[in-house]
Amino acid sequence: MTQHFISKHGAYEELLSYRKSVIVYDGTVCFCERFMHKRDRTVDQMVQAARSGKQNIIEGCMASATSKKSEIKLINVARASLEELLEDYRDHLRVRGHALWHKTSAQALFVRKLGSQKNTSYETYRSYIQTRPPETVANILICLIHQTNYLLDRQLRQLEKAFVEEGGLSERMTRARLKNRTGQSENGF
Repeated sequence: MTQHFISKHGAYEELLSYRKSVIVYDGTVCFCERFMHKRDRTVDQMVQAARSGKQNIIEGCMASATSKKSEIKLINVARASLEELLEDYRDHLRVRGHALWHKTSAQALFVRKLGSQKNTSYETYRSYIQTRPPETVANILICLIHQTNYLLDRQLRQLEKAFVEEGGLSERMTRARLKNRTGQSENGF
């Protein structure tokens, strides 16, 4: 009997962290198009940070088949990219003299409530992101980044736990080989 040692991988579309990162990316593109000058270097940096957050989740999930180390590293890169983007939004508010919503403010709670609905997507937030003033949209995206980062932090803890319990590819390969040898000797081969 063949012992499989390549773990399930992919299925990033099912991850809530990935789905939230898509909303952050789409919202950031819209924010930059609406409120920033196209030639502003920050536009490229913000869009790339949002993209990096999303893309590194994909890459991490795909790398997970053969390297838990790579998966953990890439999920952490996604987390770091979104943290960079978060600071860009905070900077935007600060330099323009706008308030950053407290996490328990009515507005932040409303955004969190929207995010807790089943099957949220960019469409859930589109009317707010496309019609509200820049300080409101920045705060909405800050809330969404916090949600995504929270999910990525949980994902990293789960990956750490799985690695400690299951080991990496080399350990799984060794276990599979040993199990195969044991099975062969029991069958007289």
